[in-house]
Amino acid sequence: MLILCFSCEDTTCYTCEENGWLINCSECIIEEPLEATLKVSISNIESPVLITIYEGELEDSVIYKSSSTEGSVYNFVVSLNKKYTVTAKYQINGNTYIAVDTATPRVKYTKDQCEEPCYFVYDRKINLRLKYTAD
Repeated sequence: MLILCFSCEDTTCYTCEENGWLINCSECIIEEPLEATLKVSISNIESPVLITIYEGELEDSVIYKSSSTEGSVYNFVVSLNKKYTVTAKYQINGNTYIAVDTATPRVKYTKDQCEEPCYFVYDRKINLRLKYTAD
């Protein structure tokens, strides 16, 4: 079971926490949440990055929110149990790069994994960091 929790395939790694199997008790809350905060990681570059959040699939083109940011982490509040596709558009040395990732934030209730029964939001991390760019 632990091998599956921390296994990597291609360039994507999955952990038990992201799949709701293990719970980070410091992020656990007593009352059931009605919404979630997606945590978007982006590459730290010198120019602004355009973040676009879509409800559902990218090809559906239903824009939920769009914003420019220069930080390395961008957080935004969304509804639970809905799929979100997020893109980051980078402009580097005259080239355009677009990173895409998805998440469907969900809630898990646990009675015995933490000191008190609580709720934990999982599948809320988006990785839009660039691995490679053309020189």
